[in-house]
Amino acid sequence: MRCPFCAADDDRVVDSRLADDGDAIRRRRECAACHQRYTTFERVEEVGLIVIKRSGDREAFDRDKIFRGIQAACKNRPVDDEVMAGVALAVEESMRLLNRDVTSEEVGMATLEALREVDEVAYVRFASVYKGFEGTEDFAREIGMLVKTTAPKLRG
Repeated sequence: MRCPFCAADDDRVVDSRLADDGDAIRRRRECAACHQRYTTFERVEEVGLIVIKRSGDREAFDRDKIFRGIQAACKNRPVDDEVMAGVALAVEESMRLLNRDVTSEEVGMATLEALREVDEVAYVRFASVYKGFEGTEDFAREIGMLVKTTAPKLRG
């Protein structure tokens, strides 16, 4: 670390403590040459998450893109922005847990699964765009699968 006052690269750490709710370490340093004190912060460098598109192109994961898709699916539905942001964050976290580059299909399916728990209408809307529905039979099939997986079993 270079001293911001004299540019010497010899210093010593005087004090260390957690900062930003444990996401960083704050260090007070003292320059061995000019004896000035200064503060540095250390943070974990996030590894970029890469999405492999259907075309084979690779691009950085963009949580805002997921959020905008969820927002469009939830338009005029009783779903709060905080819930939508939480879904987008959960999708990102689930993709990071895979610890590798992910496909756009994996991102889409994770978003669909998360939306299923939030709002069934938003789920069908998202599915219609993501899966490229072409007719009413596609909607009927998807709703049939949704009802089959969410309807409670009747006891008789």
